[in-house]
Amino acid sequence: MNYIHEKTPPMREERLGTGIAFGGTCREVRCAQRENCLNLASRSFSQTQGCQFTLSLAMINTLRNAVTIMHGPIGCGACSTGSVGTSQSFKRLRDPNAEGLIWLNTNLNEVDVISGGEEKLKEAIRYADKEFRPETILIPVSCVPALIGDDVDAVVAELQEETAAVLVPVHCAGFKTKAMATAYDDVYHGILRKMVRKPERLEDRRVFPDDLDDLRRKYRDSRTVNVLNVGSMSRQDELELERLLNAIGLKVRYLPCYSGAEDFRYALESALNVSICGTHDDYFIEHMKSLYDIPFVIDTIPIGRKNTARWLFQIAEHFDLQEETAKLVETESRELDKALEQFRPYLQGKTAFLGGGEIRIVATAEILQDLGMKIIGFKGHHYDQFAEPVFASLENVDDVIFDVATQQPFEQINLVKRLKPDLYVGHTGGGNISAKQGLPLLPLFGPSYNYLGYSGVFDVARRIRRLMSNAQFNKKIAQHCPLPYKASWYEKDPFTYIKKEG
Repeated sequence: MNYIHEKTPPMREERLGTGIAFGGTCREVRCAQRENCLNLASRSFSQTQGCQFTLSLAMINTLRNAVTIMHGPIGCGACSTGSVGTSQSFKRLRDPNAEGLIWLNTNLNEVDVISGGEEKLKEAIRYADKEFRPETILIPVSCVPALIGDDVDAVVAELQEETAAVLVPVHCAGFKTKAMATAYDDVYHGILRKMVRKPERLEDRRVFPDDLDDLRRKYRDSRTVNVLNVGSMSRQDELELERLLNAIGLKVRYLPCYSGAEDFRYALESALNVSICGTHDDYFIEHMKSLYDIPFVIDTIPIGRKNTARWLFQIAEHFDLQEETAKLVETESRELDKALEQFRPYLQGKTAFLGGGEIRIVATAEILQDLGMKIIGFKGHHYDQFAEPVFASLENVDDVIFDVATQQPFEQINLVKRLKPDLYVGHTGGGNISAKQGLPLLPLFGPSYNYLGYSGVFDVARRIRRLMSNAQFNKKIAQHCPLPYKASWYEKDPFTYIKKEG
């Protein structure tokens, strides 16, 4: 893989054959992916769609010592107002002196659509560099400048010499792809081109080298792993994974969320790149391998005891630490069993429907099965090869419904009404429709929750027990806030509008 000299990375539909429309069972969706025909389907009707521009901002807005210039109309990126507090808090967990979220917008209007927005972008870059003095200025490009043909890369090349900040264009126009996870590739593409480079160390300028110091650094680097965190991780999740990797003798550096420019420079001084989620990371780590020869691990997400153990052993194999890892896994699993005893009697036999990122929902289903619950349905944002390893942790799900749909709440509403689960697990912003069906809702992730590793299993179990013991609030919502769908829709096949081709 090497797209680094291209202006933009390819869309995931082209690069991975990602599917965004499918209705069937887990067995059928896995078979369709293996046969490379999953992306042949489409919809004759669509209700809402994801935007890769806003998803790109979920990563961009986390970077420290940076200013974001949103090149587009003023409405693009308005969602960032909801992440101001989280961004500042998480940045300061890494650096107490870190600034909060700073962003500008070029505010393109009707006149700019005709005359172009490059001059406004130049003005914004000069202002941001002079006013805030950041290390990095990130420039996500929305639909309008992409449609009218603004040459953002030419603007960046022209102004880079006169600005102190590193200018990073991110081409993430929302209309270019229906697989909104392409947004991760777009952001990583900009980071790889502009921010990843070998650091300049003062000790490298020494006239006489210090052999002992060099040995210490090489040993440290040989035991350091870059763990690719994602926007759906909490600080508790990071601390849990760091605890586990420290226990087998490894040091951890987290990238890219809440990282500073120096973190990307030192990323080259590591022995291994470790993915937490293939949906997020494959573009970055494969380029790091092809460009800088840094090996990587990309397999499963460490949610649930089986997935966590598998993830740890994949890393341990690279460092020949299998024996240490086996002891750790045995101890952690034994302690977890003791902690879960109080929850299993109550949750045994309860049913659940999960919606969200395909890797995350399948991995979270492992926790539910561990607690004795039954999985009766999935709804994944998209589907590609990276979900396959995660299914190895599940039992008896071949005939479980799997809906592949980015948003499309009308399909979820129909499925949930038919399946009647006891619990819905999904993204916070997408759970409102299931709240109107009276179901208890478990957020699929959250900035203050722990999901990953062994402590994550316990935390999920504790919260499910509390949620299901009293769902009166959502039952009241269902009584007084009816959904807008006609009764005739619930009588139809939920996959009525999916067109299968080929």
